[in-house]
Formats: sequence, C-alpha cells, structure tokens
Amino acid sequence: MHLPDGIIPLNQALIYWAIMIIALSIFSYKMSKNQSEQRFVLIALLSVATVVATSISIPSPFGVPIHFFLIPLVVILLGPLNGIAVSFLSLLVQLFLGMGGLTTLGANVCSMGIALSIGTYIFYILVSRFNKTIGIFIATLMGIIFATLTQISILVISGSTSLETLIYSLLPFYLFVGIIESFATTLIVSTIEKVKPDLMTLDKF
Repeated sequence: MHLPDGIIPLNQALIYWAIMIIALSIFSYKMSKNQSEQRFVLIALLSVATVVATSISIPSPFGVPIHFFLIPLVVILLGPLNGIAVSFLSLLVQLFLGMGGLTTLGANVCSMGIALSIGTYIFYILVSRFNKTIGIFIATLMGIIFATLTQISILVISGSTSLETLIYSLLPFYLFVGIIESFATTLIVSTIEKVKPDLMTLDKF
C-alpha cells in the first residue's frame, strides 16, 4: 500500500496531506491532555515494529509479495488516533528507506493510518461487546478492508487505473492478508492479556 510519487496529481496529494495534518493535530492535542510515559514508550516500540512488519515481504498464493500492517494491534491497545500517529511515523521512516513517496505520504497515511484505524476501532467497539475474541478478529479484518477500499478510491480518483482492475487485484489480495493478520492480532492480544493485562486498560484515543 506504499503509493510512490507520481501516481497522484499534486492538487489531490495536497488534500490528503491536509487531512493527515488535521488528524495528527488532533492526536497531538489529545496527547498534551493525556501525557503518559508508558504510552510514549509503546508508541515508539510499536512504530519500530510497524516499520519492520510492513517492510518484510512474504510470498503469497497470488504471486504477489504481501506485508502486514500491525496498525490494528496499535488501535486495540491504544486507540485510533494512536494508530494514525504510529502509521505516520512508520511511513515517514520507510520514506527514507525508499518505500512510498513524499507527495503521496498524506494519501498513504489516509489509507494505512486513518481508514485502517477508524475501521478497526468501529468494529472493535461494536463486536467486542458480544465477544472480545471475535471482535478483535473482525475489527482487524474490516480495518484492512477499509484501508484497501480507501486506497482503491484514491487511485480511481487519481485516474491512474480503472476500478475494475483494482477490485480484481487489490481486494482479494488484501482480503487474504487481512485474514492472516486477524488471526495473528487475536493471538497477540490474547497473550498480552495474560502476560501484561495492564496494557489493555490504557485510555484509548
């Protein structure tokens, strides 16, 4: 999902940059009201983990390398604004490693940060009321689907490719990724609840 420079027209890229800046400003405001050393440490550690997770390509049955996101885990532990912040930090680091682009940074954050975080959080809140384990699984899967649909929309609006091509290529590809990551996120959260349950009680924003 790391869109490179040149795919999105500059006037559209600026809109995504503006959306990203607004989201990060809200996060900064919330952080100023809820300062916690433990949260700062977690954000730093999860940002590094996200850089690693999204940088490692794994062969898939579709013949296209896949990468995981880790943002759903951040959202479940810390909340959606934290997910957006971690996504921004990891994408910024990866920009210097040759992944993604500067003009498309806002668009990448909109899909891998904002859409993924909001989608995950909405379904986590809704479904976990009935069953927490199923809630984590569905939230992770739907967050990744939200991110995929957002990226498809961004690419279609940019005129770089057709909707039909994207639906038949990206959607099944990331659905496959979503199912695997959903199992992994559920297992990780279950382990955290047993080993470090206090992490699950942090304020989520």
